Amino acid sequence: MRARLTTERVALTGRRVRLREFSADDLDGVRGIVGDDRVTYYLNINSRNAEQARQLLDGIIERARQCPRNDYYLAVTALDEDRVVGFTRLLLGDFEAAELRFAIAHDHQRRGYATDAVRTILDFGFGTLGLHRVTAAIGPENAASLALVEQLGFTREGVLRDHVFTGGAWRDSILYSVLVHEWRPRS
Repeated sequence: MRARLTTERVALTGRRVRLREFSADDLDGVRGIVGDDRVTYYLNINSRNAEQARQLLDGIIERARQCPRNDYYLAVTALDEDRVVGFTRLLLGDFEAAELRFAIAHDHQRRGYATDAVRTILDFGFGTLGLHRVTAAIGPENAASLALVEQLGFTREGVLRDHVFTGGAWRDSILYSVLVHEWRPRS
């Protein structure tokens, strides 16, 4: 995949959001996402404290400098403001495939940011990165994310039983995918 070989900084613009590389100044925005139980419950992770959020951000920034690059973990900001309101991530795998992950801070949900961010990163993934397949594993109780991927043309493949351990219990995920020939890029 040709884009794995670059260390160029990525900046993408959607209709409602911008996707850009994270910086050390984004710690408050990251904490507002991964430190909020209302968000992390649906991410199937345990909420992180301030130090864990800082370590996460440091890791994101470090991985963005690697060559070859194995993921595109991008900050989501509103078009009119550079404050982080979410993230989107393509975790690159073998055979021109990637896993999609995304989240929007609780106070910024229901504004179309997630849909625009996912559409924007998928246009980048299928276009610039030359991906063939993108998957998304979503908790069955996450109605908003299930609706989002279905709206964007993903196909439900099945249930990943006991897929993640979080909050002291094993939880299932529903696996979705979209293939390059099924993707409808934004015109």
